[in-house]
Amino acid sequence: MSTASAVSTTYLELSQEGDGAHKFYEVTVDGQVVTVRYGRIGAAGQTQTTTFPTAEKARAAAARKVGEKVRKGYAPAVRGQRAPRAVTRRQVSSAPSTARAVAPVLWRFRTGSAAFGIHVDDDRCWVGNQAGDVYTLDHQGAVLARFSLPDGVKCLVADDFWIYAGCDDGKVYDLSSKLPFAAYDIAADVDIFWLDIHEGVLDVSDRDGRLTVIDHEDEHQWSRRSQGEHAWMVRADDRAVYHGHHRGVTAYAPDGGGELWHTSTKGGVLFGWQEQDAVYAGTAHRVVQRLSKDTGAIEATYACDSAVYSCATSPGGRFVFAGDAASSVYCFDRDGTRLWKLGTGGGSALSMQYRDERLYLVTTDGSLVCVDASEAAVSAAQQGTVPVVRDVKLAAATPTYAPATAVAAVATVAQAPAGAVVVECVQESGRLRVHVVSGGYDPSWKVQFPRAIREPGARYVVDALHPAAGGFYRVRGDIRRLL
Repeated sequence: MSTASAVSTTYLELSQEGDGAHKFYEVTVDGQVVTVRYGRIGAAGQTQTTTFPTAEKARAAAARKVGEKVRKGYAPAVRGQRAPRAVTRRQVSSAPSTARAVAPVLWRFRTGSAAFGIHVDDDRCWVGNQAGDVYTLDHQGAVLARFSLPDGVKCLVADDFWIYAGCDDGKVYDLSSKLPFAAYDIAADVDIFWLDIHEGVLDVSDRDGRLTVIDHEDEHQWSRRSQGEHAWMVRADDRAVYHGHHRGVTAYAPDGGGELWHTSTKGGVLFGWQEQDAVYAGTAHRVVQRLSKDTGAIEATYACDSAVYSCATSPGGRFVFAGDAASSVYCFDRDGTRLWKLGTGGGSALSMQYRDERLYLVTTDGSLVCVDASEAAVSAAQQGTVPVVRDVKLAAATPTYAPATAVAAVATVAQAPAGAVVVECVQESGRLRVHVVSGGYDPSWKVQFPRAIREPGARYVVDALHPAAGGFYRVRGDIRRLL
């Protein structure tokens, strides 16, 4: 401990050999206030601040926190002496397209940094980049808002109308309201490659080929080490979790009961997509392969001319799309017949999604691109007629939202507005849980709630709660603290 007047700070690190943990934990006591900062060594990390009734209780709470970490293997260290562990960035190359025609691009938005994350829903388009920015746009390309996250965005996924961003800091942020928050803390040493969320259960695939499953309360459920490394695909449904890596695709029972099937693909898996009865694996050996969810059998192969970085389908798998390492985008019919190949006009597609005859791409130059994939537009493009691309500009007045990392960042209200829901933070078995206070809800169900802003006994007001299949509630809308 180092002491300066009434302020004392304890700094600990846990750094293991190879690909083990590499994180820090810092506790500062300033009178009645305890501030905890934690995360990956070399990063700013996350901060939680708690105020106690007396300085003595603050010191006791800090001592407990330090003791818990020491028992887990943390040790005193000097900040800055140990170098941060490098975060794996997907190494991709992008050659010029060999297609004779360019896709009919309607609009393009340049995010300013390499981008992988994309999601398109009924109302808007989402794109996340390596700089930690997530932008939302309407379907005509107008920028609506920006979320500023602490680290690079690896992917964006949706679970009903909740949107999540998996980041290089080992956290998964809920972006469903103006106040984004870390809904899951995977661990600073886990190098996220991809993730999926199904009914509040988070499935994480990583560099080492591991699959980690975490529940809505951010508690570890089970994990498996697959046959291959560099797991760039994970998709989940009620039947299984489908894990794609450099040796193929493996399906596991959702409850961790074991492997259901394994299929070797033609080349290592670089991207995955799913429909109701099939999963699609884009591979390094220039193909997309459709696998049966029931048996793992390969049902169709879609041949491209270069390594496949991304793939998607129209509803039901009627059309299959692929983006390759040579800045081309393809369309196939269900059985594998190539219908067209066009240049993207702006790098290779690292992620994609089809919606309402439009194909949305995130390319190697960090752009979100909207392609008119209608039959008439593609036919015209093949004949050399394409629309003039509209470059979308970011307005200076675009609202920007940052995650809440402390209670002080949360707005307060004196009383709950009409129709709002009140929840309360309580201690249970050594952990802070959140339950519903308002009538009409099951008080035994827990609420998925930002861990960084929980305080014992505190009450919060939320716009709405929605029940999830796992027997818990999810927050919908803004969060305010009730005075």
